Amino acid sequence: MLRREFLASLAALSAVPHASWAQDKQGLPLGDSVPFSPTDVVDIAREKASRAYEPRPMIPQAWQDLTYDQYRKIWFDSRNGLWEGTDASQRVDVFPPGLYFPQAIRTYVVEGDQARPIQFDMGVFDTTDKFPDVPIDETLGYSGLRLRAELRQPGIHEEYAVFQGASYFRGIGTGDIYGLSARGLALKTGDPMGEEFPDFTHFWLERPAAGAAQIVVHALLDSPSCTGAYRFEIMPGQPLVMEVEAEIFARNTLTHIGIAPLTSMFMFDDMNRQRFDDFRPAVHDNDGLMIHNGGGEVIWRPLANPRTLQISAFGDNNPRGFGLMQRARKFRDFNDLEALYHRRPGLWVTPGEGWGRGSVALIEIPTDKEIYDNIVAYWRPSADIEAGTSHRMTYRLDWGSDPAPKAAMPLRVLNTAAGGRPEGGRIFTIDFEDAPHVPKDLSKVDRLVRSSAGDVTEGIIQRNPETGGPRLAFTFMPGEAEWAEFRAQLRLDGQALSEVWLYRWTA
Repeated sequence: MLRREFLASLAALSAVPHASWAQDKQGLPLGDSVPFSPTDVVDIAREKASRAYEPRPMIPQAWQDLTYDQYRKIWFDSRNGLWEGTDASQRVDVFPPGLYFPQAIRTYVVEGDQARPIQFDMGVFDTTDKFPDVPIDETLGYSGLRLRAELRQPGIHEEYAVFQGASYFRGIGTGDIYGLSARGLALKTGDPMGEEFPDFTHFWLERPAAGAAQIVVHALLDSPSCTGAYRFEIMPGQPLVMEVEAEIFARNTLTHIGIAPLTSMFMFDDMNRQRFDDFRPAVHDNDGLMIHNGGGEVIWRPLANPRTLQISAFGDNNPRGFGLMQRARKFRDFNDLEALYHRRPGLWVTPGEGWGRGSVALIEIPTDKEIYDNIVAYWRPSADIEAGTSHRMTYRLDWGSDPAPKAAMPLRVLNTAAGGRPEGGRIFTIDFEDAPHVPKDLSKVDRLVRSSAGDVTEGIIQRNPETGGPRLAFTFMPGEAEWAEFRAQLRLDGQALSEVWLYRWTA
């Protein structure tokens, strides 16, 4: 049974009196406590799904009309961070509303079985004299959260995760910098009818015990098509680990749902370098989709920046994991002193139970600027989620420089390159890492090269003196083909020596 006093506290959030513009003391102001149990979030999501969707109120237009430069003129004063000056192991900052964030989130601090709302207060922010005079009313609230902890030095709380915008959130392993994002849920991505973006509307932050390394965050998701109850147990480090539990309640039948969606950017590398007049050899947050499928195969699909929208589906049954990786890890791979793409994290998804039949979907959207995210990957179950039912799932997210599991994994693909041949056709080269079990005599290694169209040579294997590992090179003659799907792999004694390399070529 849904606890009425808790629902009442939610309904009253918009009426919570706002703190004054100036504070008498530092810190985020908190409202009166209400009873709380983690099961309340599930109950709220279930109850809301039984009713028609009600959009949250918009903040005043002056806040929505802030320019990017104006929005940068207001920032949170970390001295006001949640749990600052206490023995709690974590700190939490908040972001101002406005610009791309026209609706407020509501956040509670949980201690024991009680929750207190964090009230909106302009006094927790610093501004420059260039920040405009904007109205303050009851629709205002914070737009997101930033988590900080002592990662490398006692007394220094460094940020490691951000929740802000729709159901987007980002994380970094210690020593990395922000790159790709994750989402609570994707709906109808790439659909001709248009995508639907669910929102995290409420958060509950459990106060961590003194010395505890992890923090627990509960979140309520809402959307015209569904609601959701989420629990994140977050452990900073290298990699940063997030254990996720979620239950989705369908208002409408969900025919195109994306579980554990990842969003990234890929503009160019050795495969399409000639299309861009740029001093850098590559520009991307991640360079490949990695899949460990239910059959035990490990697949590497280099990312592409196509000239037209490209959608791929990798059918599977009970996948063991998938993720977007950044395998280019040296500064010289990018030669960029500002973006530091070589320090961007990869993100690996491990299902917590059998996910059944479905596919790993990859959406690649054309882009000519690195400011746009144009890559999306997620798990799409085969079965619909019928209206009035729910779907429960658990999974783990590992954010880091090399977060995919290592045990018993075949040779990884390090790089892919392609170019034209004077006599016609194209040559493709695939570099694999070195390992102790790679034979010195590469003639013992079998090569598998296939194409769905045109003709391919059987390929040759040579040792790359730079990497120490094998390089597979083959020639492709497209003929009249407009596109082709490639599959290549190194094998030894009938067993997989390398990942399965997949790629889609278009004329």
